[in-house]
Amino acid sequence: MRAARFSSFGGPEVLEIVELPEPHPGPGQVRVAVRAAGIGASDWHKRAGQMDQDLPQTLGYEAAGVVDELGADVADVAIGDRVFGFCTDGAAQAESAVLSYYAPMPATLDFTEAASLPAAAETAARALDQLGVQRGNTVLINGASGNIGSAAVQFAVARGARVIGTASAANHDHLRSLGAEPVTYGPGLVERVRELAPDGVDLALDVAGSGVLPELIELAGGADHVLTVADFAGAQKYGVRFSKGDTGRALYVLDEIGGLIESGQFTVPAVRTFPLDEIAEAHRVGEAGGVHAKIVLVP
Repeated sequence: MRAARFSSFGGPEVLEIVELPEPHPGPGQVRVAVRAAGIGASDWHKRAGQMDQDLPQTLGYEAAGVVDELGADVADVAIGDRVFGFCTDGAAQAESAVLSYYAPMPATLDFTEAASLPAAAETAARALDQLGVQRGNTVLINGASGNIGSAAVQFAVARGARVIGTASAANHDHLRSLGAEPVTYGPGLVERVRELAPDGVDLALDVAGSGVLPELIELAGGADHVLTVADFAGAQKYGVRFSKGDTGRALYVLDEIGGLIESGQFTVPAVRTFPLDEIAEAHRVGEAGGVHAKIVLVP
């Protein structure tokens, strides 16, 4: 099968499409013929040598496709079913991939839309769970217009929270459409938030990693009311919790997100697709920023 891989660390130019043996699922896993695979910041961090140090490495943690092989003890899906989920081996950007965690695709989604959801939705739901967001809370989300931030906004609103979200002025209408009250990020953030919430907020989530943890701590009344998924160094410096995948995954979101979509409580992000052969260009576009869409590879 054809798969994305790199054999040295560096820029997008180190990426290549190679022939690899087809994978096979273990107990509780399924193999899919990949129809679409999400791509995100973890991919270029990995390619740059900021994560695993082994070489060569494959890429991709989220995918949607058609089940074509079942592992032992799998009884909840059948050959031919459309599913989406996580490839914990980091090898989803290929023609075939093994999914360790999966769910039936929501009927209203196509493969590219489904592949855009797992990582952002799980990260957002996990962060809200760890913060303890519930009905009646006022939550500030820093970086609310990106894929993870938009998911966090919608999940928090669905829980009955009031959400204030930071974004550039160009994205304020987008945040309003998701149910958030927008504020512009940058100097003066504390004052702008206090115009909406004079007593501050109950909880704050940092998705952007833009160096505003001190302001979030001030607004939320202490570091124990703040969580970041993007600023590890800042979390250590200011005593803020840092959320990552090995601290308890919110895998239930794969099963629940279809209902939120059907009820109108969750809007799927815009998707920009690239053929698998153009993975280097997909990395360049993603790393450059400014793309208000989830990048998805299509084998």
